[in-house]
Amino acid sequence: MIGAVSSVLATAGPDIPAADLDYGQLSPLIAVGALAMIGLVIEVAVPRRARFITQAVVAVLGSLVALGLTVWVYLGLEEVPEARWPALGGTGAEGAVAVDGPGVLTWALLLLFAVLSFLMFAERSHERGLSDFIGRAADAPGSPGEAEATTARLEHTEVFPLAVFALAGMMLFSVSNDLITMFVALEVLSLPLYVLCGVARRRRLLSQEAAMKYFLLGAFASAFFLYGAALAYGYAGSLNLTEIDTAISARSDETPILLAAIGLLLVGLLFKVGTVPFHSWTPDVYQGAPTPVTAFMAAATKAAAFIAMMRVLFVAFGGASWDWRPVLWVVAVLTMIVGSVVAISQTDVKRMLAYSSIAHAGFLTVGLSGAYMGQEEGLAITSVSSVLFYLLAYGVATIGAFAIVTVVRDSAGETTHLSKWAGLGKESPFLAGSFAIFMLSFAGIPLTAGFIGKWAVFSAAWGGGAWVLVVIGVLCSAIAAYFYVRVIVLMFFTEPVGDGPTVAVAGVPTTVVIALAVITTVVLGLLPGPMLDLAQNAGAFVR
Repeated sequence: MIGAVSSVLATAGPDIPAADLDYGQLSPLIAVGALAMIGLVIEVAVPRRARFITQAVVAVLGSLVALGLTVWVYLGLEEVPEARWPALGGTGAEGAVAVDGPGVLTWALLLLFAVLSFLMFAERSHERGLSDFIGRAADAPGSPGEAEATTARLEHTEVFPLAVFALAGMMLFSVSNDLITMFVALEVLSLPLYVLCGVARRRRLLSQEAAMKYFLLGAFASAFFLYGAALAYGYAGSLNLTEIDTAISARSDETPILLAAIGLLLVGLLFKVGTVPFHSWTPDVYQGAPTPVTAFMAAATKAAAFIAMMRVLFVAFGGASWDWRPVLWVVAVLTMIVGSVVAISQTDVKRMLAYSSIAHAGFLTVGLSGAYMGQEEGLAITSVSSVLFYLLAYGVATIGAFAIVTVVRDSAGETTHLSKWAGLGKESPFLAGSFAIFMLSFAGIPLTAGFIGKWAVFSAAWGGGAWVLVVIGVLCSAIAAYFYVRVIVLMFFTEPVGDGPTVAVAGVPTTVVIALAVITTVVLGLLPGPMLDLAQNAGAFVR
């Protein structure tokens, strides 16, 4: 039997071509995958007492190395000859990934968000020298085992390799050029996040409930995506995005199977970006998950999912844009209205930021619905460049805001009820001032990165003829400004209730995150030109 199998393999071997892989082009992705594996080895080889700091240092430094490789890859991208629109880069891994300008810039954003988030993971000054993660996730909340793990000062150091695996999935998700690769990346980024949401040291039941909700709803969304991919294969005979576009262009009519494929794929993708009506998981998960994990999800997952959705719609289904664009218009309007209006009634800071995230998903969808590539009409900004800039402005401010949430605490841990934030300006002017800057950026006030981001997406939408969305977006921005300014008034012009807010001493990692987020938000608001030019020069998605 063994001899027969060997004979067959020897006969078939020469007929199977070796995969053509450009390892230099894929080096950032490979580096992050290797970093995740190193994290697993550390869990086995490094003594428990030194494991947490080792994991933190390796995760941060490894992400910085991958960021350096990303810059090197971007500088080496070449312009695609005879492309329909100006584009940089090309496809790799036998066409499974597209290492192009928007994809590589998204890698840079994801790695920047990862470095800031991992610094938050590494903070140990809040919980009496322990991290925000439970020592043993298997212990039932309130059980003797949980008390024993806390007394023994155990820490859940596996959170670092789990987060790195999620980062690797996000990076692959943003450059996937076929639907099966995209589905695998979706699962790789999602499964670690389901676990990370349930390992909070405080409010364990709320954390586990968040993880269960995210897992169940995420599984449904993944099933919709996979079903849509199957229908797309039935229509085009291929899962490659470019070949799907070729099949659509070769046919004069849109069959029901094509429309069903687009609809089901959109369900899976819109769930990940958190738009209405697929947003119900967002407030509960953001509130229940450990705050560093919430920051990581809110910034990085949204960036990867939006770029992946744009790649699917523009590359694979660009020829059917008249079918999916009206759906996105409706989704954008509903998302902006629901996110802006419901946020007003929130009394919990994390839930308010969750509905703020929903509203921002609506603003990003406005940019996506606008002009894909506006060079033909001489427009200054396009959908791709505007969304990239907005994701940077939103992501940095979001991570900074959640970093401040981890510092405002009482004896039970983080105190996220808004009434506890009254008088924070007197207690800690640095934290209150930083949080005010982030709120102003979210509101789109001039001289902040958020203002430039909203101007960019609204300009792209206006150039694409979606002026109705721009008008609604401006009105929703005015509504959203109310609850952002309300928090500022609460911190600086309201007397504290009782003993007032209790502010923990921010450790070095958290202080660095807040300072970098403030600087980036202000600099991008005052000098947005270089970043806008970089996003614009990235060009279009490679087809």
